[in-house]
Amino acid sequence: MASSEITLEAVPSIGEVSAEDWNACANPSGIADPTASSALPGDCTGLSTPAYNPFVSHAFLSAVEYSGAATARTGWGPRHLVAKVDGAVAGVVPCYLKSHSQGEYVFDRGWADAYERAGGRYYPKLQVSVPFTPATGPRLLIRDGVDRPRIADALASGLIALCGVSKASSVHVTFAREAEWKLLASHGFLQRTDQQFHWHNHGFATFDDFLATLNSRHRKSIKRERREALAAGITIHWLTGSDITEDAWDAFFAFYMETGSRKWGRPYLTREFFSLIGETMAKDVLLVMARRNNRWIAGAINFIGADTLFGRNWGAVEHHPFLHFEVCYYQAIDFAIKRGLKNVEAGAQGEHKIARGYLPQTTHSAHFIADPGLRRAIDDYLKRERAYVAEAGRELTEMGPFRKATEEAP
Repeated sequence: MASSEITLEAVPSIGEVSAEDWNACANPSGIADPTASSALPGDCTGLSTPAYNPFVSHAFLSAVEYSGAATARTGWGPRHLVAKVDGAVAGVVPCYLKSHSQGEYVFDRGWADAYERAGGRYYPKLQVSVPFTPATGPRLLIRDGVDRPRIADALASGLIALCGVSKASSVHVTFAREAEWKLLASHGFLQRTDQQFHWHNHGFATFDDFLATLNSRHRKSIKRERREALAAGITIHWLTGSDITEDAWDAFFAFYMETGSRKWGRPYLTREFFSLIGETMAKDVLLVMARRNNRWIAGAINFIGADTLFGRNWGAVEHHPFLHFEVCYYQAIDFAIKRGLKNVEAGAQGEHKIARGYLPQTTHSAHFIADPGLRRAIDDYLKRERAYVAEAGRELTEMGPFRKATEEAP
């Protein structure tokens, strides 16, 4: 394989790659680290049991594209990078040519403004990400049974070449895994960090087991919030698989539009997107829905990975105290415990999550900047930003709600 030629091409639609080939790269069996070169049991190169990630699946990326959410018209023109060895697909990268910086959750508008004030042209740029989805996952997608480090290097170099061919100012690989972040740095990408708040399952059998790890004040607060969230006769329902009907999607889309319109002005996802994922990947979806007086009033959509529950969008048409925390955070923890999932990722931002058991987690992005002057300025800025993120993470972790060693269990 090492002597075989690698060819690269950029395709304008995920439909140009078969679902079989894409998924073999996106979620290869037994491989969690896309840059690791060995699959031997007990190896120390970062391999682990399969960690299925729903967001890089052909079904999810097709849904955002075919529903009209991620297209050239919306400023997300697909330019997926495909690596082939002897004509067979060996690796892919979900990549978009963008005319703005919306829907990314890693903010570079300040870079764009500064560059354009100096006479440069920041857009278009290349964005390697899952559209509208601030969830860490693989970005250099490489199938099993190939020379993974060689393909990873080819894909990283290919992104830089694609930047030049596309006359783009830059390439931005966001919410990447740390191993990819380091690999891209070796190819000249600048390193950026940020933080989210994730919940970790330490082998809990019940929600009460989790509560027992908290200090008294936070334990009592969570119990009160859960009680008051349902005080108006609200019931909570988990819908997944065939339980998710078009009526449920209609209700959830109404929640999404109501809340999204207030937060963003124009929500990104279309009604068709939800029907498409309902058709192709409903088993990977958890809708947590709240019901009162025989109608749905609020809900949150989550995606189920091999070891992680990914919380995404929330909305409501009635507003009740603490219902958001119940539907988005506490129910997610309940579900993760029952499913034996290791983590809950509750989306971007939100220091209020700390009091509810979600602790700081570093996220990683890598940025290739073509203009040397802009690159130097951003590199200097990122050095200071990384130090700030690291210190903030330490301080916020110390603020966590968990019992200290000297505090007795309940």
